[in-house]
Amino acid sequence: MSVLDAPLHGLPQIPADAADLAVWPRSTRSAPTGDLTVGGVPLAEAADRFGTPVYVLDEREVRERCRSYRTAFPEADVVYAAKAFLCRAMARWVREEGLGLDVCSAGELGLAVTAGFPPERIVLHGNAKSPEDLRTALRLGVGRIVVDSTSEIARLAAITPAGTRQKVLVRVVPGVAAGAHVKVRTGTEDQKFGLSITGGSAQHAVTRILDQPHLELVGLHCHIGSQIAGTEPYVAAVRRLVGLLASVRDQHGVTLPQLDIGGGHAIAYRPGEERLDVSVLADRIRAELEDGCARTGLPVPRLTLEPGRAVVGPAGVAVYRVLAVKRTGDRTFVAVDGGMSDNPRPALYGVRYAPRLVGRPATAPTRPVTVVGRHCEAGDILADEVALPGDVHPGDLLAVPAAGAYHLSMASGYNLVGRPPVVAVADGIARVLVRRESLDDMSRRDVGP
Repeated sequence: MSVLDAPLHGLPQIPADAADLAVWPRSTRSAPTGDLTVGGVPLAEAADRFGTPVYVLDEREVRERCRSYRTAFPEADVVYAAKAFLCRAMARWVREEGLGLDVCSAGELGLAVTAGFPPERIVLHGNAKSPEDLRTALRLGVGRIVVDSTSEIARLAAITPAGTRQKVLVRVVPGVAAGAHVKVRTGTEDQKFGLSITGGSAQHAVTRILDQPHLELVGLHCHIGSQIAGTEPYVAAVRRLVGLLASVRDQHGVTLPQLDIGGGHAIAYRPGEERLDVSVLADRIRAELEDGCARTGLPVPRLTLEPGRAVVGPAGVAVYRVLAVKRTGDRTFVAVDGGMSDNPRPALYGVRYAPRLVGRPATAPTRPVTVVGRHCEAGDILADEVALPGDVHPGDLLAVPAAGAYHLSMASGYNLVGRPPVVAVADGIARVLVRRESLDDMSRRDVGP
């Protein structure tokens, strides 16, 4: 056992307050010191050992969430959306729990395959796939490619090796508006993804693919948005796609066997926020599929869904160290040693988090503060107007829950601040999955004089 895999020992644990910690990993426990443990690992001790900022990922939480999807959708293909967060260990966990993988680039695809993920269980997405993306997908033998434009059809058909047929899905715009922010609503006509049912481009793509001897059209795909807490948008999308399946059968005499309804399942970032109930979703989707197919005389297609955030988001915790506290006008700013370079989501989407003081007991009443990052941008705000103890000071630790998705996967090199490490925790053991990015890592890319 290496030093990085050694147990981290805290004081006796007590059950965490359910209301306060509703958005934390289920293994979270309180300690008398005011610290929290996740996966049996004290967060303050993890920060001391691995430095800050640090991302702590509860392996058991990830695995349990994979299993909850398999239980809710036993007859479906559950495909993890790698864009939420991907590393070799994450690919292994997902594979071992029986999920497929959804990738968006040759980079994500290559990492997954080198980590041992079966390529036939991988789906390739993207509204503008590069020639390298397509060539890599064909060379490695991905199971399905989601066609997102008519120009992609000819490009893919031209490079598919003779004597083979690549399975493809057509990404359809069902005309359903859903999602927590305008920038993540992808089911309507006014965004870059997919082919329109209303405008006829989806039907045109189906016709063109069926004319290609090297492409095998196996189904339809849609993804209507992200952070969707209700089931009705999915039901509406399924209804419209079943209608298109019936039209394809009637026009071409082809019954497509697969239907992929994407992901976008909401999680709670703060206590009291709504999240999507996966079991309710499964019941509603199953009923709509069966009823719609019975009405149109279709066999029920095999379902695919693509959760990403809902698998890894609640399993992650970001831990920062406070660098400065100051009052400007009527606001108190608490500055930490990370920010928009490791979590751009507040700046992009106005996402709100619930940071918590860890590592010591809170000894003062709370007051509203704004937690900001270290970067040279006024918009570098991690949490606006949140309640923290009035005596928070430099050197304290703040932990941010629900930090497993779209943080490091969207991280940048702004101000040449290296990206934080990812540390997996389970049964009191912590181990590094992704090491901290160093100045030497970044300097090696700079080859100028």
